[in-house]
Amino acid sequence: MKRRQFLKGAAIAAVAGGATACGRGESSKSEQGGPSASSSSQRQALRWRLVSSFPRALDTIYGASETLSTELDRLSEGRFKLRCYPAGEIVPGLQVLDAVQQGTVQVGQTASYYYTGKNPALAFDTAVPFGLTARQQAAWLLEGGGQELLRPLFADFGVRQFFAGSTGAQMGGWFNKSIDSPADIQGLKMRIPGQGGDVMSRLGATVQVLSGGDIYPALERGAIDATEWIGPYDDEKLGFHKVARYYYYPGWWEPGPALSFYVNQTAWDSLPADYQAMFELASERAALRMQAKYDAKNPPAMARLKQAGVEFRPFSDAVMQAASKESRALLDELAAQDATFKKIYEAWSQFRSASFDWFSTAELSYARFSFSPQALSR
Repeated sequence: MKRRQFLKGAAIAAVAGGATACGRGESSKSEQGGPSASSSSQRQALRWRLVSSFPRALDTIYGASETLSTELDRLSEGRFKLRCYPAGEIVPGLQVLDAVQQGTVQVGQTASYYYTGKNPALAFDTAVPFGLTARQQAAWLLEGGGQELLRPLFADFGVRQFFAGSTGAQMGGWFNKSIDSPADIQGLKMRIPGQGGDVMSRLGATVQVLSGGDIYPALERGAIDATEWIGPYDDEKLGFHKVARYYYYPGWWEPGPALSFYVNQTAWDSLPADYQAMFELASERAALRMQAKYDAKNPPAMARLKQAGVEFRPFSDAVMQAASKESRALLDELAAQDATFKKIYEAWSQFRSASFDWFSTAELSYARFSFSPQALSR
């Protein structure tokens, strides 16, 4: 079906089914997704708001919300408007789930592992330590049954979640002291969220969870000794290389973290089917663009950081092995405590095992040959 035919049919279907917010005004009912006073117009207009966990300056991760907005506007021919607000403008970055749940806004952009205090299984929507790569996480969520397993968890909060993209494998973060062995983690004050933070705590670190805009000043004044964030492009923007000496890798707690768009369930249910389809298409476009942008922007950013004298260091095998052991112990304990977590964990583990078996074949063989220092020098 051609796009114009689809949109024409969509408009007729919207009117036949009862418009969510007809007319050109931006009344409070229209903003909440409910019906406005006028139902005679065949031109449906929605004005929704999105709050993000990320600052506007991070144009790649926050930019996915703007891509969502642009695509909704394009698909609806200007009838579905989404205004985006960065962290702190309406709510703090770590209160996005609450804002969507309470109906303060219709949409949120965030990482679900920020809210594991509400339900530990929410981590599976983003990443768990030594888990799936970006491609594998997307495959599990979209095609491997992950999203269906997680939807009941979000329903408890009155929220419907959508895959919003990935950063790819993250760096291990910025440290003001050398981390050569597990003993060096003892007493470390580190900003790190989710189950990665739980593992670092088990290894002896003092863990904090800070939103993106709060990390630099905490690191600068010594309130924390280390922080993880994303990777070279965003980390350079936030200026961590100016206040920390060592840049470690890999971020074993986030080998392929997924971001999410949250939609208030009542607002979602009020949308006509064609508008729901538009949102799903727009979110997929935003997700694709985010990963592509990171893969394009990280390499030159890494080169700039190296030129600036940043010391890139791999975590030692001893640190990786200790972290892997504690990660498995943590997940097993959480599974023993909660039946829902166990159900998701078992399904995720089966997918992980099969996916790792496949990726360790062609993917790993190619990477070993082509990504080696010898290959790069040829």
